This record gives sequence, C-alpha cells and structure tokens, in this order.
Amino acid sequence: MSLAGPPQSPRWLLLIHQIPPVPAYLRVKVGRRLARMGAIALKNSVYVLPPSDEALEDFQWVRREVGSSGGEATVLSAQLVDGISDAEVEALFRAAREPDYASVAEEVRALDQRFVAADDTLGASRQVESELSRLERRLEEIVAIDYFGAQGRETVQGLMARLRSRVTPKNDDAPSASRVAFLDFQNRVWVTRRGVHVDRIASAWLIRRFIDPMASFKFVQAKGYQPEAKELRFDMFDAEFSHEGDLCTFEVLSARFGLTEPGLIALAELIHDIDIKDGKFARPETAGLAAQISGLTALHPDDETRLIRGAEICEELLAHFSRKRD
Repeated sequence: MSLAGPPQSPRWLLLIHQIPPVPAYLRVKVGRRLARMGAIALKNSVYVLPPSDEALEDFQWVRREVGSSGGEATVLSAQLVDGISDAEVEALFRAAREPDYASVAEEVRALDQRFVAADDTLGASRQVESELSRLERRLEEIVAIDYFGAQGRETVQGLMARLRSRVTPKNDDAPSASRVAFLDFQNRVWVTRRGVHVDRIASAWLIRRFIDPMASFKFVQAKGYQPEAKELRFDMFDAEFSHEGDLCTFEVLSARFGLTEPGLIALAELIHDIDIKDGKFARPETAGLAAQISGLTALHPDDETRLIRGAEICEELLAHFSRKRD
C-alpha cells in the first residue's frame, strides 16, 4: 500500500545549464538575461523562478541560446522536498531585490533635495519631473521581478509618491482625501500581500480594532491579484487603502476613517518612521519597536500568527501612549 499523498503542484521552475568556455561573451550574456528576469541562483548553474508562462518562455530562450553555442541546459518543474525550503527560496528572492530598491530610494532622496534647493523654479521642476519619471519606470521594472514583496518596495514607493505629489500637486478635492462611512466597510475580507511586516501588521490591527471588528484577512501574491466580492485590499498595488503621498497605510486608514482615539497619533508616527524610513518623527521608541517587529517576523513566518502577535504589541503601545495623552 502506498503512503504517498496527493501530488502537489510544482512550486518552482528550474534551469540547469553548462555553458562552454567559448565564446566568452555567452556567460555574460546569459547572466544578464537571467538577472533581468529576476532568476535566483540556487547553485552555480542552477537558477529558479516562480512558475508562469513568461518564466517558462524566458528559461526556454536561455536553454536554446546555451544549446546553440555548444552547451547544455535543461528546464524542469520542481517541488522542494529536503534541504532548502520554499520559505528560504522566497527569502532569497526578496534579498535580491533589496539593493535595487535601496539604489532607487537613494536617487529619489537626492532628487528630492535638489527639488527643494532649486526653489521650485519652472526649469528645475521640469528636470526633476523628467528624472522622477525615469525612476518611476525603473521602479516598475524592479516590481515586475519582485515576486515575493521585498520590504524595500514600500519605502521607495512612499518616497516616490511623496516627491511626485510635490512635483505634481494633487487637487485638494481628490476623492482619496474624503472620509468614508463605517457601515460600508463591515464584515469584509481585507486582502494584503503575503509576508506582512510593520505597516500591514499594524493596519490589520487598526482595521479590526476600530473599523471592522468582524474583519477577516487574506494573504495573496503581490502581483496580479483580482479582488472578489466583499474584498478590500490594503497596502498593495491598486489597493483601496495604501500609501498616499508620504503617508503609510496605517496613517491613510486613520485619516480616511477619522480615527482620533488617544494614543493613535504616537503609534502612527512610530509605524511611519519604521515603514517609510525617512526619520520624520524621530520618536525615541522607534528603534525598540523596529527590533521587536524584526524579531516577530523572524520567529513567525505565518502571516496569521504575525497579526495575532502584532496586535498584542499595538494594544500595549496604545495603552501606553493613551495614558500619556501624547
């Protein structure tokens, strides 16, 4: 009698190649192509991508290129069984994108400083807007291969949105600035990206604590998710509630629902500085909370557990700050 369980869908596409020493340019050409598609090296000649039609086509292109030059390459679907885990591979993907986001964030900060120093002259504004558009396109390229939502994405998106709002100011009557009715947001499914971190953890607590007490949460891939009936997205692409200007999602939710409970302002300032990383409020408790959230996410890979433990932290901080009438 077989004890094997039902077959599982392959989690990964693998490319295994052996590139000949000549022509010398082939290794560089293949390496650049793999980098552009966001593939991660598990070993020297073993590369991995999440399965998709586009990923399969990209790997097949590399296989043909290597084969036509006298090398060998194989593309296969894989399910990890032992050794490195799926979660560890996902962490490799996120780690690979962090330097990309950090580089763009550095350029955006420098551009912001130039915009301020230029005293908002017409010529300077146009030049800043042109360079900002270039960085926005670069960010789109990085997001396209950020398959598992690297933490740096939220930071650079917030910085870029803040600069864009200054270069191209929004209409004060924009719908995003309006208050919303609580009755329209009850008993809903609130959807966000997997691998929740500080802003999503705190926002989920805020939703259940002050907005929708019967809220349930759903965690999905960052790219391409289409919401179902009664679902609301937060802190993800095209979400109903996400970063606006230099505000993190926690701040946007607080403003849109008019939340004024004692202690929330101080908590929002902590979440902002940890998430946006701009040092705007520089509260003395920021480093401690950042370390606590880092430890929480390191110990608990499961998103539901992160929300439960994170909610306890938020409640404790709210009690502390509400007593201080901060």
